[in-house]
Amino acid sequence: MFKSVFAATAALSMSAGAALAGPYVNVEANSGWTGSDYGGTATDLHVGYEGDISESASYYVQGGATIVSPDGAESDTVPSGKAGLGLALTDALGAYGEVSFVGSGDSDIDRGYGTKLGLKYSF
Repeated sequence: MFKSVFAATAALSMSAGAALAGPYVNVEANSGWTGSDYGGTATDLHVGYEGDISESASYYVQGGATIVSPDGAESDTVPSGKAGLGLALTDALGAYGEVSFVGSGDSDIDRGYGTKLGLKYSF
């Protein structure tokens, strides 16, 4: 099963990108270290949809599960999702933003939220 997910992700990453609107699969692993101390990995298994809002703006929404694998502890699968916007400011400069959440399998632990804002300059 994972081979087909990876194959679909690879095929999507080589496709036409921004010109292509519609559903997609996103598998993403994020690992963390403090110095040389490995903290763990969170692997997103998401299905999403992207499209254009206008000629210079686009959006995406995705959701599914995240496998949280802390170093030396049991893994847990929790709900997660992301949504973002992109805006072309000029031919070379774009702005983007994202909001995200990751659930918790433990009722004593709060759900995590995140934001991302940035500018991208293309040469």
